[in-house]
Amino acid sequence: MGWIVSLLVLSGLIFFHELGHYLVARAVGVYVEVFSIGFGKKLFSFWAFNTQWSISAIPLGGYVKMKGQDDADPTKKSYDADSYNTKTPLQKIAILLAGPFANFLLAFVLYLAIGIAGPKALSPVIGDIVKESPAALAGLKSNDTIQSINGIKITTWNDMAEHIASSNGVINLQIIREGYMQNITLTPKITETSDMYGDKVQRKMIGIGSAGVTQELNLSFIQALSYAKEQTVFASTMIFTGVKKLIFGEVPADELGGVISIVKLTSDASADGWMSVFFFAALISVNLGVLNLLPIPALDGGHIMFNLYELITKRAPSEDILLKLTMAGWVILFSLMGLGLYNDIHRLIG
Repeated sequence: MGWIVSLLVLSGLIFFHELGHYLVARAVGVYVEVFSIGFGKKLFSFWAFNTQWSISAIPLGGYVKMKGQDDADPTKKSYDADSYNTKTPLQKIAILLAGPFANFLLAFVLYLAIGIAGPKALSPVIGDIVKESPAALAGLKSNDTIQSINGIKITTWNDMAEHIASSNGVINLQIIREGYMQNITLTPKITETSDMYGDKVQRKMIGIGSAGVTQELNLSFIQALSYAKEQTVFASTMIFTGVKKLIFGEVPADELGGVISIVKLTSDASADGWMSVFFFAALISVNLGVLNLLPIPALDGGHIMFNLYELITKRAPSEDILLKLTMAGWVILFSLMGLGLYNDIHRLIG
C-alpha cells in the first residue's frame, strides 16, 4: 500500500509541475498537443480541451508537448501563430517558470494544510546535559522544561535554540522542575558543532540535548500561513544549498538519491499518517522546483537560459549550438539519474 501511495504522490507532484506549464502556455496562446504523466509508451490517453492527456509507462517524470517545441530535436520549429516559437522571450520564460512555481506553490499549500491540522514540534524539555557545560554548572537537570528566556515565552525546542544562539551575555531561564517554577541564570558558550550538511560551525550553546518530547502546535490561520511560508523558504534554501555543495564537491556524490529513494521514503512516511506524507511530499515538490531551475539545457532552467540570452542579445542561439547544448544537457541529466539509481540500488543491497 505504501508503494502505491508513493507513486501517487510522485505522479501528483509531476502533474502539478506540468499543469503550471500547461496553464501559462494556454494563457499566452500556445497550442498544447500532449500532456503526459510519465514517458515512453502510452498506457492510457483521452482528449480534452483540444489536448491529448496521457499516462505513460515510465513514471520518472512527465512533459507538456507544445506546438513548435521538441526537446529531442530543437531544430524542429513551427512559426504558426499558436506555436511556442512565435512567442516573445518573456512569454517563453513565463511558461518555463510556471512549472517550478507550481511546485513551490503546491509545497506551500501542503505545509499550510499541516499548519492548520496542527504540526508536531519538539518541546523545550531537557534530556542529556553535557558535563562542565554552562547548563551543568548552572544546575539544569534532565526533564526540566524551559518556559521562557529573558522573559520571552518559549514554545518549541527550535525557539529555545534560536534565542540562545542570538543572545548576548547572560541569559535568564524560567524553567519548570517537578511542577515548580524556578529561575536560572547562565552564560551561553560558543561551541563548535555540525550543521545539517556536516559542516563545522561556531554557535552559542548551553550544553543540553532534547528529551525527545513532542507537542502538537495549535496555530491560527494567520500563524499557519506564516508556518507554511517559513517551511517553504527553509526547504528551498536547504535544497539550493545542498545542490550547490553537491556541485562543488562539498557533499559526496554517494549522497545523491534517485527515484527509488523517493518512493521508499514516501512509502515509509505513509506508515506515519497523512501528515508525514504531506510533509515529505512538500519537500519533494520543492526539490522538483529547485532542480528544474538548474541551468541544464534539458531542464526548464536551461531553456530559461537560452531565452535570457535572446532577450539580452536580441537574437536566438544558433540551431547548431542549441542542438549540441541540448544533447549535452540530456547526457548530464541521464548521468545524474543513473548515479542516483546506482546509489539507490547500492543502499538496497547493503
